[in-house]
Amino acid sequence: MIVAMQEKATEEQIDAVIDAMVEAGVGVHRTTGAMQTILAGVGPTASLDLSKFENLAGVLHVHRISSPYKLAGRGFRPEGTVVEFRNGVTVGGRQVAVMAGPCSIENRAQIFETAKRVKESGGSFLRGGAYKPRSSPYAFQGMGIPGLELMREAAEAHGLLVVSEVMEISQIEPMLPFVDLFQVGARNMQNFNLLRELGLIRKPVLLKRGMAATIEELLLSSEYILSGGNYDVILCERGIRTYETATRNTMDISAIPVVKKLSHLPIVGDPSHGTGRRDMVAPLARAAVAAGADGIIVEVHPNADKAASDAAQTLYPDQFDKLMSELRLIATAVGRTI
Repeated sequence: MIVAMQEKATEEQIDAVIDAMVEAGVGVHRTTGAMQTILAGVGPTASLDLSKFENLAGVLHVHRISSPYKLAGRGFRPEGTVVEFRNGVTVGGRQVAVMAGPCSIENRAQIFETAKRVKESGGSFLRGGAYKPRSSPYAFQGMGIPGLELMREAAEAHGLLVVSEVMEISQIEPMLPFVDLFQVGARNMQNFNLLRELGLIRKPVLLKRGMAATIEELLLSSEYILSGGNYDVILCERGIRTYETATRNTMDISAIPVVKKLSHLPIVGDPSHGTGRRDMVAPLARAAVAAGADGIIVEVHPNADKAASDAAQTLYPDQFDKLMSELRLIATAVGRTI
């Protein structure tokens, strides 16, 4: 259930409502917006008499949450979530954040050159994989922590933030010093043990949609992170598997406005994985921003055709620079900035 407090409700009144909810056996998650405080009750709420809470001092209204995701729903934060990072970078506000870099960190020269070009073009995040979930056990699996050390150094040298994929619980703690944003890949969207652990840390998480996942399943997966108290979750539409064979995946642009309506969480688009084709990355990136995406994550490599992984969908730096110029025009047209 959702308990919306009055705009001028005092801390004593809010605490009294929280105590009443806890006494009724309900877990409470609090969020304080610009105008009011929202208390989300999670647990056995179906049999509760809502009038008991409506009559408490400072309460504006109470209603049940009909959707299966309680904390990811728009009602928990009607004004929307804005995830804040260092250097004034935000995801979810007026700014459209751009994350770019190679699929895999390969060596020092590669990651430093990429960071330089991403920064020059106006990107905010350096993305790169240190642990790579590959379909083949014989494919390049990433450099691990040494790769993250290189990426962190390159990012710091050029004033960028770092986003990289975490694949299992044991990797969370070693990665903490090196990343600003943990990425959960499509294959791990329903790795609920991993999601629970990421809910216990206080570092933002980028959650990618699974290859065959519905939007509801994506939101329910985010619920695992939110229920642990980590509310800095960013969703990612990265294409789903359909009957179509012309592209690696089918980029579901419609998911962006649907998520924006159902959830308060920001969402970014990944046209690199969404299509698997370099010539289609820019058109789908433009479409995502026009559809309301809060950010874009794309693969960029100084020698894209010889990238250790995902070469076919990776942009050259000059192509990325051109895309950034196009995205600025579209962002302005829809009332956003890059």
